[in-house]
Amino acid sequence: MVVKRTHLYEFHRQHAKMVEFAGFDMPLWYKGIIPEHLAVRNGVGVFDITHMGRVLITGAKSEAFLNNVITNDVSVLAPLSAQYSVMCNENGGIKDDFIVSRLEPEKFLMVYNAANRGKDFQWLVQNAGAFGVRVEDVSDSVAMFAVQGPSAQRTLQKIADADLSRVERFKCGFTRLAGCEGFVSRTGYTGEDGFEVFVWDTPMDKPDKAVKVWDAVLDAGKEFGIEPCGLGARDTLRLEAGLCLYGNDIDETVTPLEAGLGFVVKLKKESFIGRAALERLKAEGVKRKRVGLRMLEKGPSPRQGQEVWKDSVKIGYVSSGTFSPLLQCGVAQAYVGVEHAVEGVTVTVKVRDKALKAEVCRFPLYDSAKFGYARVK
Repeated sequence: MVVKRTHLYEFHRQHAKMVEFAGFDMPLWYKGIIPEHLAVRNGVGVFDITHMGRVLITGAKSEAFLNNVITNDVSVLAPLSAQYSVMCNENGGIKDDFIVSRLEPEKFLMVYNAANRGKDFQWLVQNAGAFGVRVEDVSDSVAMFAVQGPSAQRTLQKIADADLSRVERFKCGFTRLAGCEGFVSRTGYTGEDGFEVFVWDTPMDKPDKAVKVWDAVLDAGKEFGIEPCGLGARDTLRLEAGLCLYGNDIDETVTPLEAGLGFVVKLKKESFIGRAALERLKAEGVKRKRVGLRMLEKGPSPRQGQEVWKDSVKIGYVSSGTFSPLLQCGVAQAYVGVEHAVEGVTVTVKVRDKALKAEVCRFPLYDSAKFGYARVK
């Protein structure tokens, strides 16, 4: 398989430790995971997320089509607003999670995970026929960055024509960025305030506009201590915030009700793929639930697949784990029996050859009054 590159490959190659991820040659870190993580929590960081998938869905029945294939209700979206959602299979298992934005009354933009680009596009095309909508993959002609952190707006405002203070959380808008046609969505994958930035009409063989905007963001953020950030910090940040990683925390064997994503499941909609299965599960009650874990003892950080125990009984498994640069301890997301999914319960995680105590926590794992988009200003 040929490993793909983004528009910023040359920058990454010169400045970052590289790794293959979802078929792309991507930066793992530049200065280091910890300084990049803390730059986002305390100031601002910028990520290249061009490897993610982007499709435009247009047509008179585009709203009806989306409401059939996703669990959330896009009818509530006004133009230039966005929502988080998932697509399910007929059994209620999660095919992917994503952000969908309404650009115009009959035009939507969906952004999904890099590892699922092919699968998601085919699923959308497969289900689009009866609705007569157009599903257009624009992933290779649109560069995408994430500017994240409490200083994200002040950084991006320096190069944006539009007043970004008018773009509220989960709203979006068109603007020129460093003189290039762009689009911004006040969303992200770090728990912090920030924007996902799209640079339109930027084919891979003509990366100049993408490079120009990236360089302009780095220059604009210098006074706020901006750092270019790689996949390593992206993972530690999202894990602290309690955000799911597809393939670890969610997949087609996990339902949104088990994953704690019931808020994006609108069972009152007329119909959607997987609805019947989710209705049955809700009526019966889930048997397991995704929770946060904070390690109470020093030792190796928890990792995916490790067992979670309570009173000599195995009650679940770790789906994602790492060392938290902010909390200075091991943290994890795990699936445990619903009776154990209670804040403050002490459990044991089998980390390598050690059994280490951990505490069940709600998300986010940090103090949301001090960190994250809802922090007290």
